[in-house]
Amino acid sequence: MNIRIEEIKRYTGAIIGGVLFAIGVNLFLVPLNLYSGGIIGIAQIIRTILLQYLNFSLGSFDIAGMINFLCNIPLFILAYKSLSYKFFIRTLLCVIAQTITFSFVPIPSSIIIQDVLTSCIIAGLITGFGIGLALRSMGCGGGLDILGVYLSKKTERISVGKLALIVNVVVYGICAFLFNVQTAIYSVIYMFIFSLVVDKTHYQNINMSVMIFTKNKQVQQEIMKQTGRGVTYWKGAGAYTDTETLVLVTIINKYEVNQIKKIIYTQDPQAFVICYEGMSVSGNFERRLS
Repeated sequence: MNIRIEEIKRYTGAIIGGVLFAIGVNLFLVPLNLYSGGIIGIAQIIRTILLQYLNFSLGSFDIAGMINFLCNIPLFILAYKSLSYKFFIRTLLCVIAQTITFSFVPIPSSIIIQDVLTSCIIAGLITGFGIGLALRSMGCGGGLDILGVYLSKKTERISVGKLALIVNVVVYGICAFLFNVQTAIYSVIYMFIFSLVVDKTHYQNINMSVMIFTKNKQVQQEIMKQTGRGVTYWKGAGAYTDTETLVLVTIINKYEVNQIKKIIYTQDPQAFVICYEGMSVSGNFERRLS
């Protein structure tokens, strides 16, 4: 029952995250003719070209959301085939929520906040929290996040951040060329705020080392059985009592902390646990998305 409630929370978080992201873009970026990064930034540029240069319009319906969804279809296939199924579902729900919100939340006819820098900050806070929420829900906002996660699982040379940086340089370079340098600069400021908020909101890629002191041999078996994580152990002794104890070490991500503590204290309420956060891990460590 608790597992079902947790899953519902994650699906809900992914949907809310997608809605918040689209609201932040439509209300605070689009009226100022500023651009997001990644796939949605590319979708916005295509929309501008269609509207301004080809006179293509669907009235009040904003086609950027639909373009973004279409661009994400190959990435959805990649996520379904190569990544976690649950990750794929949550990401799909997030992008669908984005698409609906982009399409039907009206873009203000006049600028809500006249100061451009303030608008960039507010947009960054709202959209960054939205995507961060989607990531905390073990999904993502689609686009480069999917490709970045896939490539990061294949090689340590590529990360989500590095890929986003490369693509965003191209996106904002196009903005500067097609429109003006000021548009590109303010868009970069927005993306900087967005990235900071995302990093503060989610902890999907934070690795943790857990050291457990216990006399119960069943603890290590249950950790491996219930989490699938490997455990290294050795025998130690307390210096004061000279009582033999087991010292267990395992590597998890931050999402698994509560689960592993529950496993440990169910088997041994007297266990002593130390958690180290934010460590770099190389080798045979599985980066999980669900």
